[in-house]
Amino acid sequence: MYFVYVLRTLSNTLYIGVTQALHQRVDAHSRGRGARWTKVHRGAEIVYSESYPTLGLARKREIQLKRWSRAKKEALIAGDVAMLKNLSRCKSVPGIRAERKQLNVA
Repeated sequence: MYFVYVLRTLSNTLYIGVTQALHQRVDAHSRGRGARWTKVHRGAEIVYSESYPTLGLARKREIQLKRWSRAKKEALIAGDVAMLKNLSRCKSVPGIRAERKQLNVA
């Protein structure tokens, strides 16, 4: 089993990572023995985690979460499904895709 996890540091920054041993990894981060990033940003505390059967799936999710905005990550951590949906909506101009399809523009 693999875990994607989110840590919050004392400076309120977020760290996202993947591990097989969640509690040991968080403990290592807390002692400054995890990633270089957590050596600088001390006081890491786990605020969110998900489990995956394979490393590949966990890495894909890690990459996805790292690309999210801070607001979207906070909504995930809070379990705010409505806010997640709102933040996930396409912000592009309505109808632009339909117009492109009609014009055969990629």
